[in-house]
This record gives sequence, structure tokens and C-alpha cells, in this order.
Amino acid sequence: QLQLVESGGGLVQPGGSLRLSCAASGFTLDGYAIGWFRQAPGKEREGVSCISSNGGSTYYADSVKGRFTISRDNAKNTVYLQMNSLKPEDTAVYYCAGQPWFSGWCPRAARPYDYWGQGTQVTVSS
Repeated sequence: QLQLVESGGGLVQPGGSLRLSCAASGFTLDGYAIGWFRQAPGKEREGVSCISSNGGSTYYADSVKGRFTISRDNAKNTVYLQMNSLKPEDTAVYYCAGQPWFSGWCPRAARPYDYWGQGTQVTVSS
């Protein structure tokens, strides 16, 4: 069974940091583009970042550019989202998504992704 499992969420003060992990189970992430998305209560799902299958191309939403960094370690079958300088508006459930994708870029929208994790809650509050 193909699964993506997010971890690393939690409660953090404004200005703090968290590192989210997206681990694959039952398959290898080689050849998969991975995206991170988030959804806050009452808001639509938002694309945050994505990384190409070879790690050579990344994308960041303007709202997180300069604060978040996506990376992947295919040997550990895991993709990370390092989140620094967190703001209250970053509060949301964060999801990772995967899709076999052999182009040198990654899809920014949610629709191309077939495999989704269950989500991890990130709360930024003092």
C-alpha cells in the first residue's frame, strides 16, 4: 500500500521554526515530484512548495518565499519542509502529496497529485 506520512507539526511561537517530514511507505520516492499544501480553517487549500523528482527544481508560494525550504533525501525516502520565521498566518494543516513526474519541474497545483498524506497540524501562536 502506497502511503505518505507527514510528521513534525506542532505548536510554535511566532518567529520560531519547525521541520516537517514526508516519509514514503510502500514505495520509493525516486521519480516522484512532491508538493506541500496547507489548509487553514475556513480557507481553501493552498500550494506552499514543491520539489522535482531529481531535486533540481523547487517552487515556493510568495507567502513563504525566503522563510521555507524544501529538500529531499531519496536515500531516506523522505522530503522535508524547513519552516523558519513562522507567522500566525502559517497556522494550518499541512499535507504532502506525491506523483510520478519525470519532468525537470514540479506541479504547483494540487490536481496532478494522486497520493496524499493525512496531514500534520502546525499552529503558530504566542
